Amino acid sequence: MNTQLGQLSPVAIAFFLAFIGVTLAITYWAARQSKTTAQFYAAGGGISGFQNGLALAGDFMSAASFLGIAGLVATGGYDGLIYSVGYLVGWPVVMFLIAEPLRNLGKYTFADVVAYRLRQKPIKTMAAIGSIVTVIFYLTAQMVGAGTLIKLMFNLEYETALIAVGFLMIAYVLFGGMLATTWVQIIKAVLLIGGATLLTVLVMNRFGWSYGNLFSAVRALPNGANLLDPGQYKVATSPLDLVSLSVGLMFGTAGLPHILMRFYTVPDARAARKSVFVATGFIGFFYILTFTIGYGAAVLVAPQYLAKPAPGTPGFGNNMAAPLLAEILGGGPFLGFLSAVAFATILAVVAGLTLAGASALSHDIYAGVIKGGQSDEKTEVRVAKMATIGLGIVAVLMGLLFKTVNVAFMVGLAFAVAASANFPALLMSILWKKFTTQGAVASMAVGLFSAVLLIVLSPTVWTDVFHFTSTPPVPMKNPALISMSLAFLTGWIVSLVTRDIEAEERFEEQMVRSYLGADKATIASH
Repeated sequence: MNTQLGQLSPVAIAFFLAFIGVTLAITYWAARQSKTTAQFYAAGGGISGFQNGLALAGDFMSAASFLGIAGLVATGGYDGLIYSVGYLVGWPVVMFLIAEPLRNLGKYTFADVVAYRLRQKPIKTMAAIGSIVTVIFYLTAQMVGAGTLIKLMFNLEYETALIAVGFLMIAYVLFGGMLATTWVQIIKAVLLIGGATLLTVLVMNRFGWSYGNLFSAVRALPNGANLLDPGQYKVATSPLDLVSLSVGLMFGTAGLPHILMRFYTVPDARAARKSVFVATGFIGFFYILTFTIGYGAAVLVAPQYLAKPAPGTPGFGNNMAAPLLAEILGGGPFLGFLSAVAFATILAVVAGLTLAGASALSHDIYAGVIKGGQSDEKTEVRVAKMATIGLGIVAVLMGLLFKTVNVAFMVGLAFAVAASANFPALLMSILWKKFTTQGAVASMAVGLFSAVLLIVLSPTVWTDVFHFTSTPPVPMKNPALISMSLAFLTGWIVSLVTRDIEAEERFEEQMVRSYLGADKATIASH
């Protein structure tokens, strides 16, 4: 197999430049609309439910979804599908527990909801820290995927590719805000689903439109039995680790700041519910495709090309399984198109992530904590833009540090942090009357620090990043089961031993607003 990957591709460059041109034009248009905080953070609440559903799908279907999962299935087999299933099953949690209360209670960030009846400053400080850590983990995975892809598309140094992606990411958010980000995500979702569908059609055509033929071909491989049988633990170290990974992926969806932020872009709770319904349909369809793409790559792409790149070897790493498969089935033009689509995927997600991180710093920390909710809009937007530049720089630096890690695996860690630091406090603040400010802060702090500590002490960082030769102190790769349980337990215990009378008195008002979108007095007047 001779591949054009790693060489300059005129088709890839043409698609790449076309996408950049269109999205920069959208950014220019959006920049003229995004003057107020509502327009910058939430597109003025003017996005329809269907549009927001597509944008949610575009925001969620990241480099991990397309490049990472296909690579994990191609090299790890059945267990790699845990990511597909885990990413998808989190959406019913969002739809039935989170979407409507979030839209009715919040303004720009999920911290608005947690702080609705609790004390603003401690809640927003801790929530912003959790959001920023989650965003940085997620951004790192996207930057690794982007750097690798652009390096291969343009034959650039990895570091140069990272800086180029960081520059574009900052430009979208800095000038266009949520409106530009939304339309970039919509365009990307359409391109990604279309490209993945075509690739799946080509795979099935190669195997006579029979999954039996595809699985027989997989079984005939030297490692075929391992690829088809569950429980090989290529993505985990034990059954408990697999359960922990699944828990993190499922509940992490309901704690991702850039996903939760999207519910403020629609006009009402009904549109928020429709957004989740539409997004779940598109995302579910897409993840079914990754299953076929991964196994198709396992059969058709030479194993040495999926090995970790090393001097003197042809390896590209398993993140490149889908582009390599596209070249085999559709030639250089399809490789160029799919590479450009993968880049569009990454750029749309990093724009959403950067905006979420910037809003945590500007809306939660600056406006909510430093200014006590009394900041003027112009200054708050300026702080958000400064935060965007800072986050872009951090993302590039993290991309350099983690450049050899599988992007799906890296995103799994971001989900673990979101499931531990954000989701427990968000859920308890909505559903439990006796939840206190102290309980919320303790829950977020314990969830965040335990998740990060367990990740650092796990094989993922201890061995793969720091290259320590000693046995990792924590054998599990995925800490969510432990850290999320600790977050819930801490919030419950601390709330039982403390008392927040004012928060309890406002609980009924919060419940009415969370489901009806207005307080009792407003409802009575109508």
